[in-house]
Amino acid sequence: MGQFTEVLSVVGFVIRALGFIVLGFGVGRFTMDAYKNAAWQVQIALAVGFFGLLVGLTHYSSPGSMGMFAIGSGVALVMSFMPKKEDKEDSKKK
Repeated sequence: MGQFTEVLSVVGFVIRALGFIVLGFGVGRFTMDAYKNAAWQVQIALAVGFFGLLVGLTHYSSPGSMGMFAIGSGVALVMSFMPKKEDKEDSKKK
């Protein structure tokens, strides 16, 4: 029975890590998409909320979970700053 609980514990750690990477990507993507089109008051609220979430997760979650959240949000931030490719049809119309 001890091995079974250890296997379930490892599976739980993997699921938690995957959940935090998806959460980090989702929150980072939402923050960057909403930040570009918002008024300055909303931009401040988004930045404070995002960094407040980072501080809270750093204090209350495990280091592995926080690392996966940081990787997910980092990927979202890098993707938001990448230049977007235009479709061939759109470039022909212009």
